[in-house]
Amino acid sequence: MKSVSKDFDSNATPNHKRVASIIMMGHAFKHIYNSGLLNILLPEIKIGLKLNAEQYGSLISFRQIVSWGTTIGAGYISDRFTSKTPLILGISLGLLGVSFWMAGHAKNYATILAIILLIGLSPSLFHPSAIGALSRMFPGRRGLAVSLHGTGGIIGEVLGPLIAAGALIVLEWRGVLQASLYPAIIVSVLIWWSTRHSLAKKSDILSFKSYISSLKDLLKNRVLILLIVCTALRSIGDTAVGGFLPIYLKETLSFSATRVAIYLSLAQIAGIVSQPTMGYMSDKLGPKSVLVPGMLITALLTFALSYSVSNTQLAIIVIAKGAFSFPMYHIFIAAAISATGGKVQATVTSIIYAASFLGTFSPYVAGKIIDQYDIYSVFIYGAIMAAITGILLLWFRLPRTET
Repeated sequence: MKSVSKDFDSNATPNHKRVASIIMMGHAFKHIYNSGLLNILLPEIKIGLKLNAEQYGSLISFRQIVSWGTTIGAGYISDRFTSKTPLILGISLGLLGVSFWMAGHAKNYATILAIILLIGLSPSLFHPSAIGALSRMFPGRRGLAVSLHGTGGIIGEVLGPLIAAGALIVLEWRGVLQASLYPAIIVSVLIWWSTRHSLAKKSDILSFKSYISSLKDLLKNRVLILLIVCTALRSIGDTAVGGFLPIYLKETLSFSATRVAIYLSLAQIAGIVSQPTMGYMSDKLGPKSVLVPGMLITALLTFALSYSVSNTQLAIIVIAKGAFSFPMYHIFIAAAISATGGKVQATVTSIIYAASFLGTFSPYVAGKIIDQYDIYSVFIYGAIMAAITGILLLWFRLPRTET
C-alpha cells in the first residue's frame, strides 16, 4: 500500500488531500446509516410491523426507485452549481437524519414505505457531488481517488451494523431511528463548514441547454452504454443478495442481531484493503483487468452461499464476497468518467448510479421467488447476474484513466 499512497500524493496538493479526506469521512458516515438500516434495523422493522417477504422486498426496491428517479437531477445540480458542493453534501446528510427520525414513528407498512422513499433521496444528492469533486481534483489518479472514496463507504458498512446492533441493546428499533437525527445534523453542519471555501470551482455548464447538449453527447458513447448495461445487471444480482442475506442469517440460520452484524461487518473489512488496491490496479492496468475477474469471482462466491455447510465456510464466503462486491461499483464509475473524457463528472456518476434502476425491482422479484421456492434461490439468481456481467465485459475494450 506504500506505493499506492506515494502515487496518490504526487498528484495532490495538501488542500486537495484534506478535502478528499473530509469527503471520505462524510461518505463513511452516510454508509453507517444506510448499512445499519438495511442490515440491522430494517429486519427489525419487518418483525415489528409484521411485514411479509414481498412487503420487505418492496421497501428496498422503492427506496432505490426514488434514488434513481432523482439522481439525474442531482447530477445536473452538482455539475451546474459546483461551487455549492459543500452545501449539497451537508443537506444530503441532514436529510438522512430527518428521514430516520420519521421512520422511528412509523405505525404500519404504508407509513414506512412513504418514509423509505424519502430516505432514498440522500444517496442521489451525495454521490454525484462528492465523486464529481474528487474526479476534478485527481484526473490522473481517478480510479484510486474514487476507490478511496469508496473505502470510506466500506468503513461505514463495517461500522454501521455494529453500531446499530449495539444501539439495539439499550434501545428498541424505534428509539434507535429517532436518536439518529442528532448526529446527522451535527455532521452535516461540520461537512459544510469545513469544505465551504475549498470547493468553489466555477462550473463549465452555463445553462440547462448546454447541459442537455453534453448529456446527448454522453449517450452516444458506446463504451458508456456498455458500462450502463453492466452496472444494471450487476445491480440486479447484488441488491437481491444484499437485501436478503441478513434475512437468511437472522431467520433461516437463527443468528442474533449482533451475530448478523459481525458477519456483515467482516464481509466489508477486506474491502478496506481491496478497494484502493483495485482502484490502483485499474489506473495502472486498465479497468477491464479488474472488472472482469472481479465479477466472475463474485458470481462463484454468490453461488457458493447456497451450498455452504458450516458456519466457518459461510463466514469465509461472505467475507471473500465482500472483498469483491462493493469495490466493483466504484471501478465502474471511474471507468465511465474516463470513457467520456472527464466531462460533466457528476452527471456521469449519476448515470452510472441511475443504471442501477433495473436493480430496484430485484429485491421485490427476489421476495416473490423466495415465497415461491426458498431463500437459497436468491443466491443462484444473484450469481447468474454477476456471471453475465463479467462475460459481457470480456468483449469490449475499456479506456484507462487519463495521465
